[in-house]
Amino acid sequence: MPYYLVITKLSEHLANMPDLGAWGLWGLFLGTFLASTVIPFSADVLYITALLTTSNPWVCLAVAVAGNWLGNLTTYGFGWIGRWDWIEKLFKVDRGKLEKQKAYIDKYGIWLALVSWLPLVGDVFSIALGFYKTNPWLTALLFLIGRTLRFLVWTFLFYYQLH
Repeated sequence: MPYYLVITKLSEHLANMPDLGAWGLWGLFLGTFLASTVIPFSADVLYITALLTTSNPWVCLAVAVAGNWLGNLTTYGFGWIGRWDWIEKLFKVDRGKLEKQKAYIDKYGIWLALVSWLPLVGDVFSIALGFYKTNPWLTALLFLIGRTLRFLVWTFLFYYQLH
């Protein structure tokens, strides 16, 4: 099935889901969790919407960070269970190239965890960090810092500028 058809079907499915905003903090948690997996939608839009309707931005921040971080750890976990022979076979990648990438990830790649929230490339970073088995504790900490900073910026831009 072509990629654009997969996205179209997924978009139709998401359009038929209940309004996550109507679920309050549970909707915010679920939405930010799903957005940090490979499901393509924006946690930022959901978070900003929650900020505009809340009287307590710090609870929104905590819920959004927790959901987004746990979803990101799930994506990292999917990478962790990946096997080199699968990548070699499915993507026709030479083992030497994988070993070269692993050496680069071991040296510098851990810092990708700080920007793994970026659209389009963030999920790839998270899966790669899991696949190459980066230090799980340090990776999780950097995931948490990156996501906290991301939502803090939105909080100051939208909540405190409007209140």
